[in-house]
Amino acid sequence: MIIGLAGMYASGKDSVAEHLVENGSTHFSLSDMLREELRRRGIDITRENLIDVGNELRSKHGHGVLGKRALEKIKEGTGDFVVSSIRHPAEAKELMQHGHFFLVDVRAPIKTRFKWIKKRDRENDPKTLSELKAKEKLESQKEGPGQQLTNTMKLAKFVLSNDSTLKKLQDKTDRLVVDLRKKTEKLSEYVRPSWDEYFMNLVSEIGKRGTCDRGRAGCVIVKDKRIMTTGYVGSPIGIKHCDELGHELKQTIHEDGSVSKHCVRTTHAEQNAICQAARYGIPIGGSTVYCKMEPCYTCAKMIINAGVTRVVCAMRYHGSKESRRILKESGVELTVLSEEMLTYKNM
Repeated sequence: MIIGLAGMYASGKDSVAEHLVENGSTHFSLSDMLREELRRRGIDITRENLIDVGNELRSKHGHGVLGKRALEKIKEGTGDFVVSSIRHPAEAKELMQHGHFFLVDVRAPIKTRFKWIKKRDRENDPKTLSELKAKEKLESQKEGPGQQLTNTMKLAKFVLSNDSTLKKLQDKTDRLVVDLRKKTEKLSEYVRPSWDEYFMNLVSEIGKRGTCDRGRAGCVIVKDKRIMTTGYVGSPIGIKHCDELGHELKQTIHEDGSVSKHCVRTTHAEQNAICQAARYGIPIGGSTVYCKMEPCYTCAKMIINAGVTRVVCAMRYHGSKESRRILKESGVELTVLSEEMLTYKNM
């Protein structure tokens, strides 16, 4: 079982974590991971530097990178775990992949928290109530790699109200652990996959037929929970594949001066699935496209013109900024299951 802790400044997250550790849990702090990164770089450990390096890591490695790293450490251990300092929804979503992860929002009134802040008297803590409100607003971004405290807390299905004594908070924590233990025992039983999980599992299998190792992507087009067509990355019919000839790489110079490389030998999985529908007269208007990563700009335009109403992808794609824009403008719903960014050689 993993208990994740989210909450505002001085809400009592550390007190809950310490109590869980005293009762046998292993503690991983995402803030401590950032502190280790600052030490490695020889940078002073301040709240501002912690925020900056956290934003940098999320921008470079995906918004859920800290949650992913914590989960990798957890998989190496045994027993129960507590993960604190979860400040981005993507971090929580990475941890949710464990199956026995429970996100808890530790709450306390802001005036009570400010009293505790003044009492602990840390150097970088807010000195006035107005400063506290301003800092919390700054760390509650709506989107992007920055801290999203409010959005993270909204994901929590469990709340610990810390509005009295430490002893009462510990008692509430003990009762919550008992409840979560029961839920864990239930979750240990077979869980039937959701429709999205079901079709995404098929995407993974179909992608194994792909003939370009820069992706091995698959696609499934579904309507009314029925599979209409499938597709995977590969050269046009009768043309030799990347696995036989190697990649046909072309450089793209972007407006900001950056350069990216793309293999243009293959037809993308989404394109192949849409072509299959056209070839055999299969209507896909109002359907859902399931694919490995966010569609490229060309695929996004085909998806819109084919009348698709929803796209579900496993992960982010580095060249999908324009795709997101036009999908949103056209009213196509885009669901990305993980903030992980697909990377490969010569990108």
